[in-house]
Amino acid sequence: MRFPSREEAGQELAVRLLEWASSGDLANVTVLALPRGGVPVGAEIARVMAVPLDVLVVRKIGVPGSPEVGIGAIAGDDPPVFDRTGLRALDLSEDELGAEVAQARAELHRREHVYRGGRPAPDVRGHSVVVVDDGLATGITARAALRHVRRGGPLRLTLAVPVCPPRTAAALRDEADDVVALHQPEQLRSVGEWYSDFHQVSDQEVLDALRERHPAG
Repeated sequence: MRFPSREEAGQELAVRLLEWASSGDLANVTVLALPRGGVPVGAEIARVMAVPLDVLVVRKIGVPGSPEVGIGAIAGDDPPVFDRTGLRALDLSEDELGAEVAQARAELHRREHVYRGGRPAPDVRGHSVVVVDDGLATGITARAALRHVRRGGPLRLTLAVPVCPPRTAAALRDEADDVVALHQPEQLRSVGEWYSDFHQVSDQEVLDALRERHPAG
C-alpha cells in the first residue's frame, strides 16, 4: 500500500504514537521533524497529539563528484556521522570529505536561520522527544539526528517514520529508546514510491507548519 500524502502518513503515525503514549504525559512530549519532508508528517503528529512541533535540521554529506549519494550526515555543531561501510566500499577516508562537510554545515546553518530566525532550539532535557521523518533508507540522517538529540538529555527518545527497511529500524534501536515504523519492506528502492503525493516540500510549507505550532513566533 502507499500513503496518499505525508499528512495522512502523519495521521497514521499519530494514532500509533497515542497508543504508545497512553500511559505517559503528553504535556511533556516534543515533536522534532527533519525538514523538509518530515515536517508535514511531524506537523500532523503534533496536531493530533496536541504537542509542540519544531524542526531538527540535518544535512546529508555527499560523495565528492556525486553529491546526491549520501555518505554521512551532520546535525547542529556535532561531529559528522559517516556510513563506515560506504566509506570502505568507495575507498574514501573522512579526511577526504572536509570540503563536503563544510558545505553541508554551511547549508545546515542557513536553513536553521530560515526556519527559526532568532528563535532558539527547544530545550529537550527531561522531555520525551519524537524525531520524525517521512521515511528512511540507510538511516544515516536519522542516526545523526538521534545522536544530536540524545546529547540534550531527553527523558525518552523515539524515532517515528512511516516507512523504512527492517535492517535500518533494527540498527537505529541502538540510538533510540523506541523505533516506530508503520511499514518495513525488505526492499526499499526509494521513500517516494510509498507515497501517491511526494512533492518537494518548500521552505514556505515548513514555515507555515512551524507558525501554526508557534503562533507567537
